[in-house]
Amino acid sequence: MTSGPEPATTVVIPHYRADTLCDCLASLYRPSDRPVRVLVVDDGGGGQALRRARSRFPQVEILRNDRRLGFAGSCNRGLEAADTPFALLLTDDTRVTPGWLAPLEDAARAVPGVAVCQPKLLSETRPGYFDPSGAAGGYIDRLGYTFCRGRVFDTVEPDVGQYDRSRELFWACGTAMFLRLEAVREVGPLDLDYFMHFEEIDLCWRLRLAGWRILSVPESRVFHHAARSLPSDSFRKVYLNHRNNLVALIKNLPARRLLWLLPVRVLLELLACALYVGRRRPLCAAAPLASLAWIAAHPANLWRRRRTSRRLAAGGREVIEAGVFAGSALIHYYLLRRRTAAELMGEG
Repeated sequence: MTSGPEPATTVVIPHYRADTLCDCLASLYRPSDRPVRVLVVDDGGGGQALRRARSRFPQVEILRNDRRLGFAGSCNRGLEAADTPFALLLTDDTRVTPGWLAPLEDAARAVPGVAVCQPKLLSETRPGYFDPSGAAGGYIDRLGYTFCRGRVFDTVEPDVGQYDRSRELFWACGTAMFLRLEAVREVGPLDLDYFMHFEEIDLCWRLRLAGWRILSVPESRVFHHAARSLPSDSFRKVYLNHRNNLVALIKNLPARRLLWLLPVRVLLELLACALYVGRRRPLCAAAPLASLAWIAAHPANLWRRRRTSRRLAAGGREVIEAGVFAGSALIHYYLLRRRTAAELMGEG
């Protein structure tokens, strides 16, 4: 009896008691011509979902955290244990489709300098639409606001093939994020201080500072249950999104840009408070204020993280412009009514 080929990819699944774990594993263990190593990092002290998964899929490997590490910490623990050239960070509320892995591995091998690939992310609960967490890959505008090929702010597009061409991105989504481990080990793992939200964008930013590239691979398709971990309108989610966006700018931008951009963003954060009030979302209205208070109260934390990141731009190297919208997505979206990434980025 001969053994099959060795896996080139380790799938790392951070798990915190989600009842969708078995469905996720069932899709991964579907017969495929590309083998994978599947590693579940248990961040919730076991639970029924994990026991069912272990019983149904005895081949799955499980790492148990001694204490709650959050999404970033669990991902890092899995990446440390991976011994393959590539790894895929995959949330436990996803479902991969037949043939999902080959396009990712092939793209990473074929395109020089690619550190991260993102599959097309589709909604499990809204058939025919992109998943808002990452859609077909992430961009950023000059003011530091992020959007996706398939989702700009509150507008989520149906998937009609408009983003089926591979494009270079600014960031890829941690829901399903294919990584070259050599590159991750060069720049360092996910930043634990984010806890959750924006840590994958920060990782992509650091990889780009080090000269690596981020690529969309729409031939690979993954379905996702959006907002299972935190409701989209919860104070904690809104707070983390606002705070961590500002942290990423402070951490990764050159000083000459940060000097003019940070005051502008403070004003826009205050404007966001007023908009939340106008929409009758008082808890969300407090989130930008709380994020600004955190920034003001943690200069040492921010300086430490910035110093680590900015070392990657030694010699004057900065992020190339691929995946960066030269204008303001806010102005184009709210005033000019341009609601899609294709309109903003000139994709057609």
